[in-house]
Amino acid sequence: MVWLVILVALLLMISPVMWLKPSVRQRRIVPLRNAAAKAGVKVVLEKPPLHGVETAMPGYRWTYPGDAPGPRFLLVRASEASDVLKPYVADWRWRVEPLRPLPEAARNALEAILTRLPQDALVLESGESAITLWWWESQTAERFLTYIEDFRQLRDSLAGHAEHVGGRRGFGESAPRD
Repeated sequence: MVWLVILVALLLMISPVMWLKPSVRQRRIVPLRNAAAKAGVKVVLEKPPLHGVETAMPGYRWTYPGDAPGPRFLLVRASEASDVLKPYVADWRWRVEPLRPLPEAARNALEAILTRLPQDALVLESGESAITLWWWESQTAERFLTYIEDFRQLRDSLAGHAEHVGGRRGFGESAPRD
């Protein structure tokens, strides 16, 4: 009986230490996020532009140069999108299509990336300030680093192709004249 009490006491002392031990997911994500940060990618935890997802999701963000904003578009994985949305490539659909056609280099880079992304990559969003990949971080740092150069090429080919030049126009304001 004494041994049983000693065993229970030891288990009670050890159990809080086990709670502090990082999980397998945490041991994979920390190197992944560190590698992304070293590669110049900003990792954010925010609500994604995805219907039905109310929790924060990791977003990996490549910023456009301040003087060369990017176009606005939003691509959603077909498994998360309505069939009403226009299909693009692989299993991606446009939720917000760019106002002007993308340059050929950007279109080629975008299509190449979309065909390589893992299944848990659900949204690819571009705005004036950055391009963001929303995904559940299923891959290792080594695998993720294989995307870095492709995303840089995409960012560089999209930079400067915003829908309009300068600040945002309000309702009723005309576009700048060429």
